[in-house]
Amino acid sequence: MLDVAARAGVSGQTVSRVVNGSPRVDPATRARVEEAMERLGYRPHRAARALRTGRTHTVGLVATTLATVGNSRMLQAVVDAATGRGYAVVVVTLDAASGIADAFARLRDQGVDGAIVLNEATAVVRDAVAPAGLALVVVDSPVDDRFAAVQTDHAAGARAATEHLLGLGHATVWHLAGPETSYAAAERERGWRAALVDAGIEVPPPVRGDWTAASGFAAAAELPVDVTAVFAANDQMALGALRALTEAGRRVPEDVSVVGFDDVTDAADYRPPLTTVRQDFDALGAEALAALVAAIEGGDQPVVLLPATLVVRASTAPPSG
Repeated sequence: MLDVAARAGVSGQTVSRVVNGSPRVDPATRARVEEAMERLGYRPHRAARALRTGRTHTVGLVATTLATVGNSRMLQAVVDAATGRGYAVVVVTLDAASGIADAFARLRDQGVDGAIVLNEATAVVRDAVAPAGLALVVVDSPVDDRFAAVQTDHAAGARAATEHLLGLGHATVWHLAGPETSYAAAERERGWRAALVDAGIEVPPPVRGDWTAASGFAAAAELPVDVTAVFAANDQMALGALRALTEAGRRVPEDVSVVGFDDVTDAADYRPPLTTVRQDFDALGAEALAALVAAIEGGDQPVVLLPATLVVRASTAPPSG
């Protein structure tokens, strides 16, 4: 570290701040230090730093599964944000048999400074006792005084999707809902329902899936034959619905308009390109990591609400006839 400081023309304390991801370093100075580190082949010794500071600069991520698009996108976003701040990430998936206590124990064994809990896993954490000294941030969960929280405004996004379809002239909008245990799914259902109620339209019963394209296909098969507008809880379910409608001889968007949620990477390449609600996974990951670092350092436990934006493509149109 002293060699790096000498080469960069800074103090050892400045090098330490760069290594620890402190924001209190001028960008030009940071770049000079990082260049010196690269030229000298310097790498921080994580174990030695942990002994000195009492922190490992490792954070945990808890999820029920990494198979869903939302969770995998969030994992990537958290890893990117953590890397930029000099943190490593340990991933733990919840085992139905052992539960959240075992997940927390595994994280403590890894010596993490804190953890981010994603989506469906937050339902389990809300009913659990968090280990003393383990900072936690929950992503997409009701506000809880014990944790910092980062959320997408799912209800507003769902309302925008529903109002878009109503604005095109559709008499009502059917909903392919997500799992009952999901806060995000419940919020999307709430936004859809509120838009219909405010428009004075009777709310049709939601048809529930599990986020997968296969469940969207099965759910769409249960819709009335004269349905003209469908709002799916995520893009994968919308993809399954597109297939089901096509196989039933219904054209999208000529006969049926379809809207998804998430704006996954391939949504613009669906056939037809999918109208959807975009949530910013990169911003979610960055905000979750920033909130966790603040909690680790004894700061405030904020509640961050990020907007969801309607992206109109070719899968929606006014009803024919």
